[in-house]
Amino acid sequence: MQAAMGKVIAAAVWLVIGLSGVLQFATIVAALTGVLPVHAQQMPSSATRYRADLVRAAHAHWGLDAPVAALAAQVHQESGWNPAAVSRVGATGMAQFMPTTATWWCQLNGMTADQCQPRNPVWALQALVGYDKWLHDRVRGADGRNRFAFALSAYNGGLGWVNRDKALASGKGLDPLVWFGSVDQVNAGRTAAAWKENRAYPKRIIQVLQPLYQSWGPGV
Repeated sequence: MQAAMGKVIAAAVWLVIGLSGVLQFATIVAALTGVLPVHAQQMPSSATRYRADLVRAAHAHWGLDAPVAALAAQVHQESGWNPAAVSRVGATGMAQFMPTTATWWCQLNGMTADQCQPRNPVWALQALVGYDKWLHDRVRGADGRNRFAFALSAYNGGLGWVNRDKALASGKGLDPLVWFGSVDQVNAGRTAAAWKENRAYPKRIIQVLQPLYQSWGPGV
């Protein structure tokens, strides 16, 4: 009886260890092949520390109906809520502004060099939601979800590319006001890697990460 029980327990332990090993191996492979995102699909503990700052910034730039959940998801995607984040291409801070973008944004908003602080988390959150609104005001979409997706695409790759993508989609008989399943299917000349990253960006923020922050406020 004890021997039989020992075999059962041993089999169970092997199964757990075996499955764990397989899952860990699969996770490693997925991460190496780009299937998994850079930041985990769960809310970082640091997010709650900056929740009030994000909500204030969102309401200041977008009004009381600001898409807080979507904006929080974007911060999650950009930096994982890490104020010290630095990308391999030099983007810094929680909003991951490139130096040239930070300089342009500060000049646009009449900030001095001392006031331009992309590594400051409050500054970064203000800049992210403000830049999103600036882009949002310059794109059109069939509805709020598609319009925000266009703004996200522009944040990631530039407004000029969004306009070129829209023009190409329209020329192919696709709806230039719909991102998902329409404009996101065409490539107006980006490299394959840049196009793939840009198409994944709105999808991940809106469809994968936004639900994590639905208790924070409205989404898209």
